[in-house]
Amino acid sequence: MQKLGESIQLGKWSNDALVELIKLSGDFLNLQTIADFAESNKISYQAAKKNTGHRKNIEIFNTKFIIDND
Repeated sequence: MQKLGESIQLGKWSNDALVELIKLSGDFLNLQTIADFAESNKISYQAAKKNTGHRKNIEIFNTKFIIDND
């Protein structure tokens, strides 16, 4: 992780490459907003917000997401 941060600080990554890294990470994590997760799983927003089982709720860029990659 430290090497990645150092390479970014040294300017070895373009903005386009960083955006692609974020997209790939989101795909790997099966990252969804709480609202999108609730809709795709046909459950209420409140039910989706509950941190149950293997799901993990996180906040990135002031937006709440669910990680559901297990």
